[in-house]
Amino acid sequence: MILEIHGGPFANYGPRFAAQMQLYAAAGYVVFYANPRGSTSYGPEFGNLIHHAYPGHDYDDLMSGVDAVIAKGYIDADSLFVTGGSGGGVLTSWIIGKTGRFRAAVVSKPVINWFSFVLTADIYAFFNRYWFPGPPWEHAEHYLKRSPISLAGKITTPTMIITGEVDHRTPISESEQLYQALKLRKIDTALVRIPGASHDIAARPSHLIAHTAYVLAWFEAYRRK
Repeated sequence: MILEIHGGPFANYGPRFAAQMQLYAAAGYVVFYANPRGSTSYGPEFGNLIHHAYPGHDYDDLMSGVDAVIAKGYIDADSLFVTGGSGGGVLTSWIIGKTGRFRAAVVSKPVINWFSFVLTADIYAFFNRYWFPGPPWEHAEHYLKRSPISLAGKITTPTMIITGEVDHRTPISESEQLYQALKLRKIDTALVRIPGASHDIAARPSHLIAHTAYVLAWFEAYRRK
């Protein structure tokens, strides 16, 4: 099974066509995608539950969902995978720092370090003002405790990181931090840089195909035979 996590984080999944989901399913995976706390599908109160607390209890929602699908009886609980992009990349990297239950992960266009992110992202004036209680030099502890890089020492999951080389929303320097941290710890990892791709990797069909192919190849390498 693949746990696929949406970005945003203020966004949602619904009854809409998604090419990657279909390609994962065609490759033989059950694909589980949900709308955890912070999603926009259940009204403003639900969406704002992650205000100044992201990532947080959205992790619990996703793990509860995985457990619920496994309880249906048709999932190999020893062959679980996780991936997501942007906000989903944040949560994917957070998840593998919290649990080793997934055989492999693909982290796409993530934020790994909120301190560096708010000073390098394209709309840097927005994030420190609305997503945090203030600038990072005034709230360094708050930034760190919400940064997946703080959990890098606990990651044991083989992890691929994918980001477009001209991504200005979640700059590739974020991905490089996780990649190099895992290399230092000798965790199986790979960094995929997609030339010419922006934050919206799927905007170009060839980039969408490449991204999906990398994800499936990484998972197949760790799939229980």
